[in-house]
Amino acid sequence: MPAKDIMPEAERIRENYESLVQRVHRLGGDNVQIIAVTKTFPASAVNAVVAAGCSLIGENYAQDLLEKWPEVDVNHRPEVHFIGRLQTNKVRSLCQVVDVWQSVDRLSVVDEIARRAPGAQVMLQVNAAGESDKGGCAVSDLESLYEHCLALGLTVTGLMTVGPTNGEIVATRQAFETTARCAQAWGLREVSMGMTGDLELAIDCGSTMVRVGSAIFGDRPPMADK
Repeated sequence: MPAKDIMPEAERIRENYESLVQRVHRLGGDNVQIIAVTKTFPASAVNAVVAAGCSLIGENYAQDLLEKWPEVDVNHRPEVHFIGRLQTNKVRSLCQVVDVWQSVDRLSVVDEIARRAPGAQVMLQVNAAGESDKGGCAVSDLESLYEHCLALGLTVTGLMTVGPTNGEIVATRQAFETTARCAQAWGLREVSMGMTGDLELAIDCGSTMVRVGSAIFGDRPPMADK
């Protein structure tokens, strides 16, 4: 029997992305943006999803982003959102690449971003699920973090959160609704929440940005040892 045809990678990514766009549009109309999470995927995957029409990519790892960036098509540069746990000593190297810092969760990170990227766009990560192993500040600390950002001239565009690890629906809905309420109370336009497994619930709770990787690119390759 002839070998089964294998769809070219860029074509597969395009089909997956277009399918996701239709799915998200049905759920949230034009109010929800898709951030293609390209962590551990090569620059070719970034270029493919941008060619498919995606203008926002999300990266979790500083070194991974910096290593692939020289191969990203500068003529079709996506807007880069840093969504991983952010170490202050990585801000300097990232500030020429990152457009929006989504995982801002403590004063020291705010100080370093303000120093290295004055006026930068940031989103505050809230640990709305209350899980000790997750990034994000406590809900009770959001106001002081927000005010510190404004005092240093940063532009706070919204809030970001990650749902509970166990995916329990009631707890996830509670975390998402809490985050959306906080954003609405402060007049913030963006609410980044929801990934491949819980994007429907996130959109129902008011998400304006979903961060999706596997539904676009497939199984994630392992992180190489550095």
